Amino acid sequence: MQSLFNNPPVLGFAAYSGTGKTTLLIQLLPELKAEGLRIGMIKHAHHSFDVDKPGKDSYELRKAGAEQMLIASQQRWALMRDYSQPREPVLEELIAQLDRGQLDLILVEGFRSVPFPKIELHRPSTGNPLLHPRDSSIIAIASDEPLETRLPVLDLNRTDAILAFVLAWMQQTNDT
Repeated sequence: MQSLFNNPPVLGFAAYSGTGKTTLLIQLLPELKAEGLRIGMIKHAHHSFDVDKPGKDSYELRKAGAEQMLIASQQRWALMRDYSQPREPVLEELIAQLDRGQLDLILVEGFRSVPFPKIELHRPSTGNPLLHPRDSSIIAIASDEPLETRLPVLDLNRTDAILAFVLAWMQQTNDT
């Protein structure tokens, strides 16, 4: 399964809730795209969610009993799959669902307990402890304050610095 994390490379963004993972990724994604990269994204949700809306055909068909519902148009398709028994999602299974041959990089928001390369987002003002060094798969920390650590520390408020780190990391990953 380790090859799932390498081709294309998979990079996570891990932090406690409310640290700004989604905000950062919304800023970073257009910059990565401007570099010509094709990005896949996986987000872990800690709660029940629905992408369908009540009243829409796909929602009604899924609620009527379809465990897998694929809806397609000229512009996109989406697959919704309901588990018969609730369970935590498995990152490797989700990566395998992506069309990896069409991607240069897969970004993951969450899954902080899974060992794969991650950038930790840390805001000391939240009072939460660092995930590093307990998580040895963290390769850098993006913080809004200076930190004492052996890892690279990136300015959480400078997307350009985070972009430069991600591009350098990708180059290094591709060279090995």
